[in-house]
Amino acid sequence: MRWVAPIVAILGALAAAGWGYVRLRPQRLNLEPRVRTPVVEFDGRRAAVRIPGGAAVAVAALFDDELYAYFNFDYLRTRRAAQGMEVLLTSRERGGRREYAVILHPGDDLLTALAALESLRRQGYIPGYELKFVPRAALQDYRSQTRVFLTAYNLPVRRRLERLSRAERLEIVKRFVLFKSRTDPRVRKGLAPQPPTLTDEQAERLAGDILTVADFFWLPLDVFLGIGAMENNYMDVEGDLQHAVWKRRAEPGDIVLRRRGGRVLVRNTAQGVWQITRETLRYAHKLYLKSDWDFSALPEHLRPPRKLDFERLTAGQLTTYAGLLFRDLLDRFGGDVARAVGAYNGGPGNPNMRYEAGVRMVANYARRLVERAARLDGRPAAEMQFLMPARQ
Repeated sequence: MRWVAPIVAILGALAAAGWGYVRLRPQRLNLEPRVRTPVVEFDGRRAAVRIPGGAAVAVAALFDDELYAYFNFDYLRTRRAAQGMEVLLTSRERGGRREYAVILHPGDDLLTALAALESLRRQGYIPGYELKFVPRAALQDYRSQTRVFLTAYNLPVRRRLERLSRAERLEIVKRFVLFKSRTDPRVRKGLAPQPPTLTDEQAERLAGDILTVADFFWLPLDVFLGIGAMENNYMDVEGDLQHAVWKRRAEPGDIVLRRRGGRVLVRNTAQGVWQITRETLRYAHKLYLKSDWDFSALPEHLRPPRKLDFERLTAGQLTTYAGLLFRDLLDRFGGDVARAVGAYNGGPGNPNMRYEAGVRMVANYARRLVERAARLDGRPAAEMQFLMPARQ
């Protein structure tokens, strides 16, 4: 009987199913599986394994930070790889603290459910999962909790991003840059060389630097965030390793690859969060030296050096150079944000509008998340009550 092998395999997998988690500080979640034993059922010529009166769910991630949990829930539920399964966000009070769980309900047939979960794990969308059998009433409760979160984080915007205080923006932006670095495709797929994701401390410092530089140069914060995400998802990695340019003569710090006809071919790699090439950095440094901006108003760690040294530039200084470049492009294009963003990648003579479209998509997403999160005024969505929770 051809269904015997899959049934044996599924029962073995259920016994051995492990779990992993994405976290800020993880907490254990007890789902109290008090349901009946799985049984084999037949649908025509096909065998299925089901839970009479119950459902199988998988705990995919645990958090103790609500907003960060929502970022991850919202990301996973919009992935094509998760289509066909319910992605749920739940919470509970435990030990004086509230904990949050992203839970997957991949369907009632465990044969196809485990295959779907394994596919998500292999693609890196979840690091693992803990399979639980719960009563149907518990599953309905998870759905109700999820609707509360969706309602809370989709309330009408009360204050635009530009009117939020620095403290409000900082709390949300630092979670956003941390989330983006940890869901980067290179990290998710384990591609080599895999960039190091941000730590909590690095995310907070970078978020503060981005806010300071955006305010200093009067930049649209959401677009500046979009540029950082498009360039390197806020991670410090050298890029354009094979890129080189011909110049009339070598300058201090240049790495000469070839000489021909009185010209030199030099490396033009990109560095840091903002992926600024060496030649573009030279241009940005000249802007800095002749600028009328009062750079003494910036914190010391954000002030560029008087003499450019590619090997000693800090992440903070590179953020200032990126802001200065963006400001220069905005001024050059008369405040046309789209063309300025395209020129950040393709140059003033050939703005890359495909790049601009990507930045705009991230910028819109960042603005929407920041404004809707700020709408809660720091209140946990899990403790809010709504007459008609959203069914999204």
